[in-house]
Amino acid sequence: MSKPVDNAVSTVRAYVQNHRTAFLDDLAEWLRIPSVSAQPDHAADVRRSADWLAAKLRETGFPTAEVWTTDGAPAVFAEWPSENPQAPTVLVYGHHDVQPAAREDGWDTDPFEPVIRGNRLHARGAADDKGQVFFHTLGVRAHLAATGRTAPAVHLKLLIEGEEESGSPHFRDLVETHADRLAADAVIVSDTGMWSEDTPTVCTGMRGLAECEIELHGPAQDIHSGSFGGAVPNPATAAARLVAALHDDHARVAVPGFYEGVTELTDEERALFAELPFDEARWLTTAKSSATHGEAGHTTLERIWARPTAEVNGIGGGYQGPGSKTIIPSSAMVKLSFRLVAGQDPDHIEKAVRAWAADQLPDGIRHEITFGAATRPCLTPLDHPALQSVVRAMGRAFEQPVRYTREGGSGPAADLQEVLHAPVLFLGISVPSDGWHAPNEKVELDLLMKGVETSAHLWEDLAENWREAH
Repeated sequence: MSKPVDNAVSTVRAYVQNHRTAFLDDLAEWLRIPSVSAQPDHAADVRRSADWLAAKLRETGFPTAEVWTTDGAPAVFAEWPSENPQAPTVLVYGHHDVQPAAREDGWDTDPFEPVIRGNRLHARGAADDKGQVFFHTLGVRAHLAATGRTAPAVHLKLLIEGEEESGSPHFRDLVETHADRLAADAVIVSDTGMWSEDTPTVCTGMRGLAECEIELHGPAQDIHSGSFGGAVPNPATAAARLVAALHDDHARVAVPGFYEGVTELTDEERALFAELPFDEARWLTTAKSSATHGEAGHTTLERIWARPTAEVNGIGGGYQGPGSKTIIPSSAMVKLSFRLVAGQDPDHIEKAVRAWAADQLPDGIRHEITFGAATRPCLTPLDHPALQSVVRAMGRAFEQPVRYTREGGSGPAADLQEVLHAPVLFLGISVPSDGWHAPNEKVELDLLMKGVETSAHLWEDLAENWREAH
C-alpha cells in the first residue's frame, strides 16, 4: 500500500524552498553583526543586532516587536496573537549574542562574513544561536501559507536574549519584571541540538547547576614543616581529604541528603536512551579520555543526562613553584560544581554541602564557602501534550521517527519554567559537528530548513492537541 500524501508537508516544503534564498540572505545580513556580549567594545553591535531582529520580526508580520533594555545587553520581545482567543500561548526562547571570534583563532575565513561551502553556512552564530532563532521567522510564514491563516494558530511570543553567552546575568530579573507579558502555556527553547544528521531527536530536559568555592585556613602564615609538621592541621591535607570524601566507592556523591527528591529514570526512558546509536569509543575520543567512570548501575548517557553529579573543578594550596619549599601552607582551596536533576532543590544542596564540609574538617581548620547563583533543572514528561506536538512536528519535517535525549549541561531555560510555571520544550536542529564556540562554526543548511519546516508544523499541532488535552 502506498504511503498517504500529507498535503501540509508538501505545501510547507514548497513554500520553504521558494523562499530559501531570501531567508539565507537575511540570515547572512544578521550574522555580519558581531554581537559579542562578552566584549564591551561590541556593546553597540549587540544593540544593533537587537534592533535588526526587531525590525525583521515586524517585517515578518509580528504586530509587536520591541527591544527590552536590561542592566546588560538588550533582549528582543515579539508577539503575534492568534485569532482564536482560546488558543494556547507559546513562548520561543533563543539568544542573539554570540561568542568572541577572530580570524587568528583558526578560522578559514572572517567569522563575521558568512560563507556557504557546499551545503554548510559558516559564520559565528550560524548555529549558536542566530540560525536557530531565525528559522522561526520563515517557519511561521510557511505555517500561514499552509493553513490559509492570517495569524498563527497559537498566541506566539518570542524572547530573544542578548547576553546568554555571558552567563545570562540579568535574565532572571528580565523574566520576573516582564512575567505578565511573557506568560505562556509552554516554552520552546531553540538553543540546542539533536543527536546527528540522520537521527533527529527532541531534548526533554536540562540539568541544573550549583557551584561553590571552599577556602581553608590553618596557620596564620606558612610555617616550617620540620618544626611544626605532624603537630598542627595542614589545610592542603584537609582539602585533599575533603575531595576524597566527596564520593563513595561506587562513585555516588557522599554528601548526606544529596539525592533527596531526585526524579528517577523510568524503564521507558532508559529504553529510549538505549535506542540511540551511541558509540562509546567515539564518545571517549570526543571526551579526550581513555576510560569511562561514574555512578555504578548507570550507562554513560544516563550519567551525563539524568543523574546528579559532583565534580572537582579546581584544588590548590601551598607552594606551586619549581623545586621544593618545606612548609605547611596557611591556606588551600577547592572549587566544586554540582549538576542537578529534576526534583533536586539548589537551596537544599547548598545547605547539605555546607553541613558536610563542616563535618569533614578537623579542629584548627577554619573554612569559608561561597556559592554562586544556581540554575534549576528542568524536565518535561514524555507524555506531555506540548512535547508530543514537538515530536510530531519534527517527524513530519524529517519523515522518520524522532528519538529522545536530554542535555547534560545547564542554561537559563529553568528560569522560564520556574517564573512562568510553564513546561519547557527543546526544538533544535544543530549537530555536534557544528562547532559551537569553536573556529569555523557552521550550520547544515538542509537541517536548518528542516527546522523551518518543524516550526511551520508545530503551531497547528499545538493548537489542536492542546485543546484536546484540556
